[in-house]
Amino acid sequence: MAHMVETMAYAGEVPWHGLGNKVEGNLTPEEMLKAAGLDWTVSKRPVYYASKPDVWDLNDPRGEAKLLTADGQYMVVRDTDNKVLSHCGEAFTPFQNHETMSFFKKFTDAGQMAMDTAGSLSDGERVWGLAKIKKGFKLAGGDEIEGYLLMANSHKVGTAMTIMFTPIRVVCNNTITLALNQDGMTGKFRMLHLQMFDDDIMTAAEEALGISGTQMELFQQKSEFLAKKRAKQDQVDNFIAEMFQPNVLKERGKLQDFTKNFNKSPQQKSLEAIGALPPLHEEFTKTSMAVREAIEESPGADLASAKGSWWGVLNGVTYVMDHQKKSKTNDLRLTSAWFGSGANTKRKALDKVMEYAEAS
Repeated sequence: MAHMVETMAYAGEVPWHGLGNKVEGNLTPEEMLKAAGLDWTVSKRPVYYASKPDVWDLNDPRGEAKLLTADGQYMVVRDTDNKVLSHCGEAFTPFQNHETMSFFKKFTDAGQMAMDTAGSLSDGERVWGLAKIKKGFKLAGGDEIEGYLLMANSHKVGTAMTIMFTPIRVVCNNTITLALNQDGMTGKFRMLHLQMFDDDIMTAAEEALGISGTQMELFQQKSEFLAKKRAKQDQVDNFIAEMFQPNVLKERGKLQDFTKNFNKSPQQKSLEAIGALPPLHEEFTKTSMAVREAIEESPGADLASAKGSWWGVLNGVTYVMDHQKKSKTNDLRLTSAWFGSGANTKRKALDKVMEYAEAS
Protein backbone atom coordinates (compact mmCIF):
# COMPACT_ATOMS: atom_id res chain seq x y z
CA MET A 1 0.00 0.00 0.00
CA ALA A 2 1.30 3.46 -0.85
CA HIS A 3 2.22 5.70 2.03
CA MET A 4 -0.73 8.00 2.57
CA VAL A 5 1.17 11.11 3.66
CA GLU A 6 2.98 12.71 0.74
CA THR A 7 4.14 15.99 2.27
CA MET A 8 3.56 17.82 5.54
CA ALA A 9 5.04 20.79 7.39
CA TYR A 10 4.45 22.33 10.82
CA ALA A 11 5.47 25.46 12.72
CA GLY A 12 6.26 25.50 16.45
CA GLU A 13 5.92 22.38 18.57
CA VAL A 14 5.67 18.88 17.13
CA PRO A 15 1.95 18.33 16.40
CA TRP A 16 -0.05 15.66 18.21
CA HIS A 17 0.07 13.29 15.23
CA GLY A 18 3.88 13.44 15.15
CA LEU A 19 4.06 13.85 11.38
CA GLY A 20 5.72 16.43 9.13
CA ASN A 21 8.83 18.60 8.78
CA LYS A 22 9.44 21.58 11.05
CA VAL A 23 9.55 25.06 9.49
CA GLU A 24 10.73 28.24 11.18
CA GLY A 25 8.95 31.56 11.54
CA ASN A 26 5.40 32.84 11.37
CA LEU A 27 4.45 31.72 7.87
CA THR A 28 1.68 33.16 5.73
CA PRO A 29 -0.80 30.69 4.18
CA GLU A 30 1.06 30.99 0.88
CA GLU A 31 4.42 30.29 2.52
CA MET A 32 3.00 27.33 4.46
CA LEU A 33 1.55 25.98 1.22
CA LYS A 34 5.02 25.99 -0.36
CA ALA A 35 6.76 24.64 2.75
CA ALA A 36 4.37 21.70 2.80
CA GLY A 37 4.96 20.98 -0.88
CA LEU A 38 1.38 21.81 -1.83
CA ASP A 39 2.05 24.55 -4.39
CA TRP A 40 0.67 22.49 -7.26
CA THR A 41 -2.52 22.68 -9.28
CA VAL A 42 -4.96 20.14 -10.65
CA SER A 43 -6.93 20.03 -13.87
CA LYS A 44 -9.97 18.12 -15.03
CA ARG A 45 -9.12 16.19 -18.16
CA PRO A 46 -11.27 13.96 -20.37
CA VAL A 47 -10.94 10.19 -20.25
CA TYR A 48 -9.85 8.58 -23.52
CA TYR A 49 -10.17 5.01 -24.70
CA ALA A 50 -8.95 3.06 -27.71
CA SER A 51 -11.53 2.27 -30.39
CA LYS A 52 -9.82 -1.05 -31.04
CA PRO A 53 -7.86 -1.97 -27.92
CA ASP A 54 -6.78 -5.28 -29.43
CA VAL A 55 -4.78 -3.45 -32.13
CA TRP A 56 -3.76 -0.39 -30.07
CA ASP A 57 -0.10 -1.00 -30.52
CA LEU A 58 3.00 0.72 -31.77
CA ASN A 59 2.86 -1.81 -34.61
CA ASP A 60 -0.36 -0.37 -36.04
CA PRO A 61 0.92 1.07 -39.32
CA ARG A 62 -2.53 1.50 -40.84
CA GLY A 63 -3.83 3.47 -37.84
CA GLU A 64 -6.86 1.28 -37.34
CA ALA A 65 -7.07 2.15 -33.63
CA LYS A 66 -8.14 5.63 -32.57
CA LEU A 67 -8.36 7.48 -29.25
CA LEU A 68 -11.94 8.45 -28.42
CA THR A 69 -13.29 10.50 -25.50
CA ALA A 70 -15.54 8.82 -22.96
CA ASP A 71 -18.66 10.96 -22.72
CA GLY A 72 -19.10 12.58 -19.31
CA GLN A 73 -16.02 10.92 -17.82
CA TYR A 74 -13.05 12.92 -16.56
CA MET A 75 -9.90 12.59 -14.49
CA VAL A 76 -8.62 14.98 -11.81
CA VAL A 77 -4.91 15.16 -12.60
CA ARG A 78 -2.07 16.80 -10.69
CA ASP A 79 -0.34 19.00 -13.24
CA THR A 80 3.20 18.70 -11.88
CA ASP A 81 3.53 14.94 -12.42
CA ASN A 82 0.32 13.96 -14.27
CA LYS A 83 -0.73 11.79 -11.35
CA VAL A 84 -4.42 10.83 -11.56
CA LEU A 85 -5.96 11.68 -8.17
CA SER A 86 -9.52 10.61 -8.95
CA HIS A 87 -12.17 10.15 -11.63
CA CYS A 88 -15.20 12.42 -11.84
CA GLY A 89 -18.17 13.49 -13.92
CA GLU A 90 -19.09 16.67 -15.76
CA ALA A 91 -20.40 18.51 -12.67
CA PHE A 92 -17.26 18.21 -10.53
CA THR A 93 -15.32 21.48 -10.19
CA PRO A 94 -11.81 21.16 -8.71
CA PHE A 95 -10.82 23.56 -5.90
CA GLN A 96 -7.16 24.52 -6.17
CA ASN A 97 -4.89 24.24 -3.12
CA HIS A 98 -4.00 27.93 -3.18
CA GLU A 99 -7.70 28.87 -3.35
CA THR A 100 -8.76 26.90 -0.29
CA MET A 101 -5.66 27.83 1.73
CA SER A 102 -6.38 31.50 1.04
CA PHE A 103 -9.34 31.20 3.41
CA PHE A 104 -6.88 31.71 6.29
CA LYS A 105 -5.29 34.86 4.87
CA LYS A 106 -7.83 37.35 6.22
CA PHE A 107 -7.37 36.03 9.75
CA THR A 108 -3.60 35.60 9.69
CA ASP A 109 -3.19 39.12 8.28
CA ALA A 110 -5.34 40.47 11.13
CA GLY A 111 -3.31 38.57 13.73
CA GLN A 112 -6.30 36.44 14.78
CA MET A 113 -4.70 33.17 13.69
CA ALA A 114 -1.29 31.73 12.90
CA MET A 115 -0.57 28.93 10.44
CA ASP A 116 0.32 25.77 12.30
CA THR A 117 0.38 22.78 9.95
CA ALA A 118 -0.38 21.81 6.36
CA GLY A 119 -0.06 18.63 4.37
CA SER A 120 -1.59 16.10 2.02
CA LEU A 121 -3.08 12.70 2.76
CA SER A 122 -4.14 9.71 0.66
CA ASP A 123 -1.37 10.29 -1.87
CA GLY A 124 -2.52 13.84 -2.59
CA GLU A 125 -6.26 13.21 -2.75
CA ARG A 126 -6.86 15.26 0.42
CA VAL A 127 -5.06 18.52 1.21
CA TRP A 128 -5.42 20.27 4.54
CA GLY A 129 -4.26 23.26 6.56
CA LEU A 130 -4.48 23.97 10.28
CA ALA A 131 -4.37 27.45 11.83
CA LYS A 132 -4.11 28.18 15.54
CA ILE A 133 -6.67 30.63 16.92
CA LYS A 134 -5.04 33.14 19.25
CA LYS A 135 -7.70 32.66 21.88
CA GLY A 136 -7.72 29.69 24.24
CA PHE A 137 -8.81 29.04 27.81
CA LYS A 138 -7.86 27.15 30.97
CA LEU A 139 -9.90 24.94 33.24
CA ALA A 140 -9.23 24.13 36.90
CA GLY A 141 -5.75 22.80 37.61
CA GLY A 142 -4.22 24.52 34.59
CA ASP A 143 -5.98 22.33 32.03
CA GLU A 144 -5.22 24.33 28.86
CA ILE A 145 -7.35 24.22 25.70
CA GLU A 146 -6.20 25.75 22.42
CA GLY A 147 -8.44 26.40 19.45
CA TYR A 148 -7.64 25.51 15.86
CA LEU A 149 -9.37 25.92 12.53
CA LEU A 150 -9.01 23.00 10.13
CA MET A 151 -9.51 23.31 6.37
CA ALA A 152 -9.57 20.11 4.33
CA ASN A 153 -10.03 20.02 0.57
CA SER A 154 -10.46 16.83 -1.42
CA HIS A 155 -9.56 16.24 -5.04
CA LYS A 156 -11.75 13.15 -4.97
CA VAL A 157 -15.34 13.23 -6.16
CA GLY A 158 -17.94 12.74 -3.43
CA THR A 159 -15.85 14.27 -0.63
CA ALA A 160 -16.71 17.84 0.29
CA MET A 161 -14.34 20.65 1.15
CA THR A 162 -14.62 21.07 4.93
CA ILE A 163 -13.70 23.85 7.36
CA MET A 164 -14.23 23.22 11.08
CA PHE A 165 -13.12 24.08 14.60
CA THR A 166 -11.06 21.45 16.40
CA PRO A 167 -9.96 22.35 19.95
CA ILE A 168 -6.89 20.56 21.26
CA ARG A 169 -6.25 19.77 24.92
CA VAL A 170 -2.59 20.60 25.44
CA VAL A 171 -1.74 18.16 28.25
CA CYS A 172 -2.61 15.09 26.17
CA ASN A 173 -2.89 16.48 22.62
CA ASN A 174 -6.47 15.25 22.35
CA THR A 175 -8.49 16.68 19.49
CA ILE A 176 -12.18 17.25 20.12
CA THR A 177 -14.62 17.25 17.24
CA LEU A 178 -17.19 19.96 17.85
CA ALA A 179 -20.90 19.62 17.30
CA LEU A 180 -22.03 23.04 18.46
CA ASN A 181 -25.12 24.72 17.10
CA GLN A 182 -26.19 28.19 18.15
CA ASP A 183 -27.58 31.18 16.26
CA GLY A 184 -27.03 29.46 12.92
CA MET A 185 -23.38 28.64 13.65
CA THR A 186 -22.48 24.96 13.45
CA GLY A 187 -18.72 24.85 14.03
CA LYS A 188 -18.41 23.13 10.65
CA PHE A 189 -18.79 24.17 7.01
CA ARG A 190 -19.01 21.81 4.03
CA MET A 191 -19.09 22.63 0.32
CA LEU A 192 -19.40 20.14 -2.53
CA HIS A 193 -17.33 20.72 -5.65
CA LEU A 194 -20.22 21.95 -7.78
CA GLN A 195 -19.21 25.60 -8.25
CA MET A 196 -16.11 27.76 -8.44
CA PHE A 197 -14.33 28.53 -5.17
CA ASP A 198 -14.95 32.25 -4.68
CA ASP A 199 -15.60 35.01 -2.14
CA ASP A 200 -19.22 33.90 -1.71
CA ILE A 201 -18.07 30.52 -0.42
CA MET A 202 -15.64 32.13 2.04
CA THR A 203 -18.34 34.49 3.32
CA ALA A 204 -20.76 31.59 3.81
CA ALA A 205 -18.07 29.67 5.71
CA GLU A 206 -17.37 32.61 8.04
CA GLU A 207 -21.08 32.96 8.84
CA ALA A 208 -21.50 29.25 9.54
CA LEU A 209 -18.39 29.01 11.70
CA GLY A 210 -18.67 32.19 13.72
CA ILE A 211 -15.00 33.01 13.17
CA SER A 212 -15.03 35.82 15.73
CA GLY A 213 -14.33 33.34 18.52
CA THR A 214 -17.91 32.54 19.42
CA GLN A 215 -17.33 28.84 18.80
CA MET A 216 -14.48 28.75 21.30
CA GLU A 217 -16.61 30.65 23.82
CA LEU A 218 -19.40 28.10 23.39
CA PHE A 219 -16.97 25.23 23.81
CA GLN A 220 -15.48 26.87 26.90
CA GLN A 221 -18.94 27.02 28.45
CA LYS A 222 -19.52 23.34 27.75
CA SER A 223 -16.06 22.37 29.05
CA GLU A 224 -16.49 24.31 32.29
CA PHE A 225 -19.91 22.75 32.78
CA LEU A 226 -18.56 19.22 32.24
CA ALA A 227 -15.60 19.86 34.58
CA LYS A 228 -17.99 20.77 37.42
CA LYS A 229 -20.31 17.80 37.00
CA ARG A 230 -19.35 14.68 38.98
CA ALA A 231 -19.44 11.30 37.24
CA LYS A 232 -20.10 8.18 39.32
CA GLN A 233 -18.45 4.95 38.21
CA ASP A 234 -21.70 3.15 37.44
CA GLN A 235 -22.77 6.10 35.29
CA VAL A 236 -19.42 6.08 33.51
CA ASP A 237 -19.65 2.36 32.78
CA ASN A 238 -23.16 2.82 31.45
CA PHE A 239 -21.93 5.67 29.22
CA ILE A 240 -19.10 3.52 27.85
CA ALA A 241 -21.48 0.65 27.13
CA GLU A 242 -23.95 3.00 25.43
CA MET A 243 -21.14 4.39 23.26
CA PHE A 244 -19.38 1.17 22.29
CA GLN A 245 -21.57 -1.81 23.27
CA PRO A 246 -25.26 -0.81 23.17
CA ASN A 247 -26.34 -4.43 22.63
CA VAL A 248 -24.92 -5.38 26.03
CA LEU A 249 -27.20 -2.87 27.75
CA LYS A 250 -30.15 -4.07 25.69
CA GLU A 251 -29.62 -7.74 26.60
CA ARG A 252 -29.03 -6.99 30.28
CA GLY A 253 -32.23 -4.96 30.36
CA LYS A 254 -34.21 -7.83 28.85
CA LEU A 255 -32.81 -10.30 31.36
CA GLN A 256 -33.52 -8.02 34.31
CA ASP A 257 -37.11 -7.46 33.17
CA PHE A 258 -37.64 -11.21 32.64
CA THR A 259 -36.31 -12.10 36.09
CA LYS A 260 -38.30 -9.33 37.77
CA ASN A 261 -41.62 -10.42 36.21
CA PHE A 262 -41.17 -14.21 36.46
CA ASN A 263 -43.84 -15.96 38.54
CA LYS A 264 -42.85 -17.83 41.68
CA SER A 265 -41.84 -21.36 40.75
CA PRO A 266 -39.19 -23.98 41.46
CA GLN A 267 -37.10 -22.48 38.69
CA GLN A 268 -37.07 -19.03 40.25
CA LYS A 269 -33.97 -19.60 42.30
CA SER A 270 -31.87 -20.47 39.25
CA LEU A 271 -33.36 -17.60 37.23
CA GLU A 272 -32.53 -15.16 39.99
CA ALA A 273 -28.99 -16.49 39.87
CA ILE A 274 -28.97 -15.71 36.17
CA GLY A 275 -30.43 -12.32 36.95
CA ALA A 276 -27.65 -11.54 39.43
CA LEU A 277 -25.67 -9.90 36.67
CA PRO A 278 -21.92 -9.36 36.96
CA PRO A 279 -20.55 -5.80 37.01
CA LEU A 280 -21.05 -4.17 33.63
CA HIS A 281 -17.35 -3.59 33.02
CA GLU A 282 -16.71 -7.35 33.13
CA GLU A 283 -18.48 -7.57 29.78
CA PHE A 284 -16.42 -4.80 28.19
CA THR A 285 -14.49 -5.29 24.97
CA LYS A 286 -10.87 -4.15 24.58
CA THR A 287 -11.97 -0.75 23.27
CA SER A 288 -14.42 -0.20 26.13
CA MET A 289 -11.79 -1.20 28.69
CA ALA A 290 -9.23 1.05 27.02
CA VAL A 291 -11.61 4.00 27.43
CA ARG A 292 -12.33 3.06 31.05
CA GLU A 293 -8.60 2.96 31.80
CA ALA A 294 -7.87 6.17 29.86
CA ILE A 295 -10.43 8.06 31.94
CA GLU A 296 -8.35 7.22 35.01
CA GLU A 297 -4.82 7.08 33.65
CA SER A 298 -4.36 9.13 30.45
CA PRO A 299 -2.27 12.34 30.57
CA GLY A 300 -4.20 15.03 32.44
CA ALA A 301 -6.59 12.56 34.10
CA ASP A 302 -5.39 13.68 37.53
CA LEU A 303 -6.04 17.39 36.92
CA ALA A 304 -8.76 19.00 39.02
CA SER A 305 -10.88 19.64 35.93
CA ALA A 306 -10.85 15.97 34.85
CA LYS A 307 -10.65 13.77 37.93
CA GLY A 308 -14.09 12.33 38.64
CA SER A 309 -15.83 14.64 36.16
CA TRP A 310 -17.63 14.25 32.84
CA TRP A 311 -14.87 16.36 31.28
CA GLY A 312 -12.45 13.60 32.24
CA VAL A 313 -14.79 11.01 30.72
CA LEU A 314 -14.92 12.90 27.41
CA ASN A 315 -11.13 13.11 27.28
CA GLY A 316 -10.83 9.40 27.97
CA VAL A 317 -12.72 8.76 24.75
CA THR A 318 -10.78 11.34 22.73
CA TYR A 319 -7.46 9.99 24.01
CA VAL A 320 -8.24 6.47 22.84
CA MET A 321 -9.52 7.66 19.45
CA ASP A 322 -6.48 9.89 18.83
CA HIS A 323 -3.65 7.86 20.35
CA GLN A 324 -4.62 4.25 20.98
CA LYS A 325 -7.06 3.25 18.25
CA LYS A 326 -5.48 0.59 16.07
CA SER A 327 -4.23 1.91 12.72
CA LYS A 328 -1.65 0.56 10.32
CA THR A 329 0.11 3.94 10.23
CA ASN A 330 0.03 7.27 12.07
CA ASP A 331 -1.36 8.97 8.99
CA LEU A 332 -4.33 6.58 8.94
CA ARG A 333 -4.93 7.45 12.60
CA LEU A 334 -4.83 11.15 11.70
CA THR A 335 -7.33 10.62 8.89
CA SER A 336 -9.68 8.78 11.24
CA ALA A 337 -9.32 11.34 14.05
CA TRP A 338 -10.19 14.30 11.82
CA PHE A 339 -12.32 12.94 9.01
CA GLY A 340 -13.38 9.37 9.71
CA SER A 341 -14.77 7.06 12.34
CA GLY A 342 -12.66 8.58 15.13
CA ALA A 343 -14.10 12.04 14.45
CA ASN A 344 -17.64 10.66 14.45
CA THR A 345 -17.04 8.85 17.74
CA LYS A 346 -15.68 12.00 19.40
CA ARG A 347 -18.60 14.07 18.16
CA LYS A 348 -21.03 11.47 19.54
CA ALA A 349 -19.14 11.35 22.85
CA LEU A 350 -19.44 15.12 23.34
CA ASP A 351 -23.19 14.97 22.79
CA LYS A 352 -23.55 11.95 25.08
CA VAL A 353 -21.49 13.30 28.01
CA MET A 354 -23.57 16.48 27.87
CA GLU A 355 -26.71 14.35 28.25
CA TYR A 356 -25.26 12.47 31.22
CA ALA A 357 -23.91 15.63 32.87
CA GLU A 358 -27.21 17.47 32.50
CA ALA A 359 -29.04 14.51 34.06
CA SER A 360 -26.65 14.17 37.01
